[in-house]
Amino acid sequence: MDRTLTPQKIAAYLDEYIVGQQAAKKAVAVALRNRWRAAQLPPDMAKEIIPKNILLIGPTGVGKTEIARRIASLTDAPFVKVEATKYTEVGYVGRDVESMVRDLVEESVRLEKKRDAAAHGKDAEEAAIQKIGEIMWPTKKAETRNPMEIIFGERKAAEPVEEDPEKAERRRAFLNRIRSGELDSRTVEIEVQDRSRLSGMGDNENVNQISQMLSSMMPKQTKKKKVTVRMAKKILTEEAADEMVDMELVADRAVRRAEEHGIIFIDEIDKVAGGRGSSSGPDVSREGVQRDILPIVEGASVKTKYGMVKTDHILFIAAGAFHVSKPSDLIPELQGRFPIRVELTSLGREEFRRILTEPKQALIRQYRALLSAEGVTLEFTEDALDAVADIASQVNRETEDIGARRLYTILERVLEDISYEASELEEKHVVIDGAYVREKLGPVTGNMDSSNYIL
Repeated sequence: MDRTLTPQKIAAYLDEYIVGQQAAKKAVAVALRNRWRAAQLPPDMAKEIIPKNILLIGPTGVGKTEIARRIASLTDAPFVKVEATKYTEVGYVGRDVESMVRDLVEESVRLEKKRDAAAHGKDAEEAAIQKIGEIMWPTKKAETRNPMEIIFGERKAAEPVEEDPEKAERRRAFLNRIRSGELDSRTVEIEVQDRSRLSGMGDNENVNQISQMLSSMMPKQTKKKKVTVRMAKKILTEEAADEMVDMELVADRAVRRAEEHGIIFIDEIDKVAGGRGSSSGPDVSREGVQRDILPIVEGASVKTKYGMVKTDHILFIAAGAFHVSKPSDLIPELQGRFPIRVELTSLGREEFRRILTEPKQALIRQYRALLSAEGVTLEFTEDALDAVADIASQVNRETEDIGARRLYTILERVLEDISYEASELEEKHVVIDGAYVREKLGPVTGNMDSSNYIL
């Protein structure tokens, strides 16, 4: 983590994407800074300082997930989001809670592999160009008979026949045309690795390791694919970069990165709270799920295909609406592992108004960008923005409060006809005012029974 990322700068960064919720921003900013502070201490002291896990409490759609996702991207840390409802107590059908750690390590490996592959970018691109050149203008090979090819179907690269200087010069000129992009629009047939056979079997780590061992013993499966030269350069460059990466070093760094900087976001933890004392129905495994999660959050060693991973210094952020249950319904041991509690507030009219235009990923900007692809310039007047915010606040108040997600359903309904007719519109400058918004939404907002289904 960059030492210049002070808590104030982290909070300011979150302000660019999330409206309000200053208490939550402050809590995660301090948690991230404490990680950097711990890294500056002597190793024997640093290992004793464990992250202070955070419990975010608030209704849906107020920014809980967005806060966790943005801090992960800010620090370039491995990050996974899991849902507590996907896990069940051992013995029931469902995912094993340890799979959240394996998912985190896989994400860490992906990040490390991407970084290493980028370092080999130029060499990988040149290898791809040479391969495309060989496909489009094959060189003559000396005839060889390989017994292994006959028995096992393996291929051995044949020795190229030396070309005369004139042909060699023409070949170099041809490769330069591929490099320059002059031949990008041509179609070429390439062989790519069949990755459909490389996916894991599931959450059972032993099964995955056996599957991986067997696949490594078998020859690589390939398939032919017709693509443009431009796309072929991209595909073959990625394959060449993957081959140049030292996976042992990547795995070692990825495990350390996951252990020291990983963030696991456990959503819907309120759905496994409560139900204690119940012995039947869906509540039967809730406490069991909590007890299975507990050792992971406390600090345990989890077996992955890249080695054992310690969870002591992984930052856990849990979130839940807690409409029916409350944080005190979690088992006491798990409550104690989330010492930082932050309550996020419900969003009102003013927050909706700001969400429409202020954040970098503001909804109005997104819709303008989408319709600009059709040559349409979309303009929202101030009273249109007020109308959307008013209606979103009203519907959330009188039906189910789903936070900022209500804006998506409202804007989709307001812009439905324009989006449908955009490619055929003669007048490419479209102005949305308050009257238009109320005309589109009036019949629905006037009948809250139908709003439950439509908005």
